[in-house]
Amino acid sequence: MKIELTEKAQKWFKDEMDLVPGDGVHFYGKVYGKTMVHEGFSIAMRKEKPVKPESSTVIDGITYYITDADTWFFARYDLLVEYDPDLDGPKYIFKSNE
Repeated sequence: MKIELTEKAQKWFKDEMDLVPGDGVHFYGKVYGKTMVHEGFSIAMRKEKPVKPESSTVIDGITYYITDADTWFFARYDLLVEYDPDLDGPKYIFKSNE
């Protein structure tokens, strides 16, 4: 499981969540909604200091991560986070890593 963010997505997270180096953004699956690979579940995120991330990427001192409890949701996929100007928010793209 690899996590990537485009520069525009990084900027959106910094601006909208008031992120500074040392902060973390925890991605996880939540009930309701859908993704390109899940029906009935969507991605949620919250600002949270990382504790034992299962997979993570650090950009400008900010850790974007998932935990062991979230591996069921991201198993078999890498996550690319882009900025969608129509939504004025993140767009999540799942890429098979098998």
